Amino acid sequence: MLIDERVEELLQQLTLREKISLLSGKDAWHTVEIERLGIPSLTMSDGPHGVRANNPEAGRMAGPTTAFPTGVVMASSWDTRLVERVAAALAEETRAMGCDLLLGPCVNIVRHPLAGRNFESYSEDPYLAGRIGIAWVNGLQGKKVGASLKHYACNNQEIERSRGNSEVDERTLREIYLAQFEAIVKETQPWTVMCSYNRINGLYASEHDYLLNEILKNEWGFEGVVVSDWGANHTIVESVRGGLDLEMPGPAKYYGSLLLEAVTNWQIEEEAIDEAARRMLRMVLRSGKMDAEPLPAGSVNTPEHRQVARELAEEAITLLKNERGLLPIDVNKVDTLAIIGPNASDLVVSGGGSAFVLPHTRISPLDGLQSRLGDQTEIRFEPGCDNFVQLPGIRSEYLSSPAGQSNGLLGEYYDNTSLAGEPEVKRHDSKLDFWWFSKGPTGRSQYSVRWTGRLKAPGSGRYTIEVLHTATARLYLDGKLLFEGTAPEQIHYNPMRSSAAVEMAAGQVYDLRMEYIKDTEDEYANIRLRFAFTPLPEQDDRLTRAIEAARTSDMAIVFIGNPEGYETEGMDRPDIELPGGQNELVFRVIEANPNTVVVLNAGAPVSMPWLESVPALVQMYYPGMDGGSAIARVLAGDVNPSGKLTVTYPKRLEDNPAFENCCVRNAREVIYGEGIFVGYRYYEARKVEPLFPFGHGLSYTSFVYSALQAPGVVKTGETVRVSVTVKNTGPVAGKEVVQLYVADRKASVPRPVKELKGFAKVALQPGESQVIELELDERAFSFYDPYRSTWVAEPGEFEILVGSSSADIRLKATTRLE
Repeated sequence: MLIDERVEELLQQLTLREKISLLSGKDAWHTVEIERLGIPSLTMSDGPHGVRANNPEAGRMAGPTTAFPTGVVMASSWDTRLVERVAAALAEETRAMGCDLLLGPCVNIVRHPLAGRNFESYSEDPYLAGRIGIAWVNGLQGKKVGASLKHYACNNQEIERSRGNSEVDERTLREIYLAQFEAIVKETQPWTVMCSYNRINGLYASEHDYLLNEILKNEWGFEGVVVSDWGANHTIVESVRGGLDLEMPGPAKYYGSLLLEAVTNWQIEEEAIDEAARRMLRMVLRSGKMDAEPLPAGSVNTPEHRQVARELAEEAITLLKNERGLLPIDVNKVDTLAIIGPNASDLVVSGGGSAFVLPHTRISPLDGLQSRLGDQTEIRFEPGCDNFVQLPGIRSEYLSSPAGQSNGLLGEYYDNTSLAGEPEVKRHDSKLDFWWFSKGPTGRSQYSVRWTGRLKAPGSGRYTIEVLHTATARLYLDGKLLFEGTAPEQIHYNPMRSSAAVEMAAGQVYDLRMEYIKDTEDEYANIRLRFAFTPLPEQDDRLTRAIEAARTSDMAIVFIGNPEGYETEGMDRPDIELPGGQNELVFRVIEANPNTVVVLNAGAPVSMPWLESVPALVQMYYPGMDGGSAIARVLAGDVNPSGKLTVTYPKRLEDNPAFENCCVRNAREVIYGEGIFVGYRYYEARKVEPLFPFGHGLSYTSFVYSALQAPGVVKTGETVRVSVTVKNTGPVAGKEVVQLYVADRKASVPRPVKELKGFAKVALQPGESQVIELELDERAFSFYDPYRSTWVAEPGEFEILVGSSSADIRLKATTRLE
């Protein structure tokens, strides 16, 4: 029996109450089952580059998993086949963690360099984002694990994301912010599409009839489930009529009994309930969980998964600058190598928020280079400085309970907001770093917690003790109240910080008590205890030691970047600067050793005031848990870098086209004033020189393009076939990303100078040539006409441009569209 026939058969057997029950979660991560009909519950998990398999009762992730490279790494590989393999591995891990649906991919356009989830997104270009997203969904769903395409739509910043209104015109909406969603939906039919938190042109995404019904379901033919982001639904009638099929998390807040009442009172037609339930049933049947044949169990952290994760990191690492052929490292000339910087020993594998996973292991660049070069080269490591903006979490070895149990504190959880009576839950918590998605350990939205125990100072000095929290937190040391802080509102991923400075003596034990009062109705909660010993400037000789290591070594490699959690869901970066003393560190190391390589461990553009002085620069992004091995193999020349930038790197933050209209605190109205001129489209149209252009990335070898062929004349609607020959003219094997752009020479509306419409990655041995063939459909020549509500390919002359980046066009041809 076909799936749609089975859906109708099941739908006829469901009561109204049962149908409505399917339209909201059972809890934070499960759909509702109907036992009498054998309809199972489906389990969901974050996130796009690793399976979190959240444990809501514990307030933390269930356990370690493979931390794959992040979204920007996937796109920077420009390798759709490799991304599909990675997604297939993710599907196997999802199954192994007992889940059926993975909440990804995140395909929102990178509009502004400071946006917190840029590391999780693919690109500023909708065509590239669409092709990478298609590969990801195909790889995942090919293994019977569902995808959740997110965040639909115009979720391009984290500040005010729950209340902000994105004002965007129709042409910009269609060409830039919906185009990648359209391509992925039409080519892959993801199981779900997730609504964003924000409003679009005045309406919340979860009740947006135009976006959900007219465009997504009717125009694009989406057959899956529209699910709210967690807590993003605000209404009953408007959401059902607007096209929201599944409210998450559960239990129901606006659906459930309130929805049943609305149907009973004739506010909503039962046909609307049937349509949403029909989509839910179709998703359950697609999962295969109702079939007799058992699904494969899956596997986690296998050698094969780690191999493909490392391969992706290697393929994406981007060589931005390489003067004098400083890279790869010549082990015959480099006897001593200084490894410097805070990110050398503390690799950041991912950004924060729902995309973060607990890695099984974490191979740092220092680990990787010692393993790869340690037998041939003397390696000297110096951190040089700190880069944290948040204090590191307190280590459990310094905590003990009142009863003397080591490595943690006693946690007492009360079902009220006054710490009164007997605790509902009493347990030993090894560390205070919680993020409760659904009511916390007491099973209630409102509760209170008291943690008690002892804190042993690891050294003498002045400490800063900090608590990150939503709601209200109080901290006592030896019975003295250090602070009481009340967050003005729930900021789930960006909690309030309360802190105090105290003097401590090495080895002394202090009584510690922390109280947390969760008196808001919001089910989310976030609380973390952190502290650090901060040495006085005159006591900190790390910079001096780093300079000396660089001066006395043949080469220096400086690993700098953002600290863990600085790029994250829930907050945007305050500026484009590297935190801490990292810029000074780079300047001083370059002064000490002209053979200095800088490696960036960051998911988004950063300021580089030292760029002109640095002979070699590499971007490793957030490369997953084996990133240290990947960067070592690239620096040593075992792997020839072939990654390309998927966003434009600006010289100044002010150069960004959305500078004044994005990531602005307290800006509830977000005006998309730059229109279609996002990223390289803006820089080229306004002739603003970037720091590094879109598509840029160097190699240890060289490539020559020749014999570009494209038809001189084509009819509207015909496929345009383009071919070009690429030859490796250098001494080593390498891979090149051939990029194809289309330029409309004369249009009736403003259009970009050119737009990416095709690409291919090719591997070539020294001296080898290959003919690359690419196809362009009518859409590649079209713009969206909001007055006619359609895509228009105007007759006229178009340039076909092929090159190594948006700024490095090697060949051109002209095609007339008739």
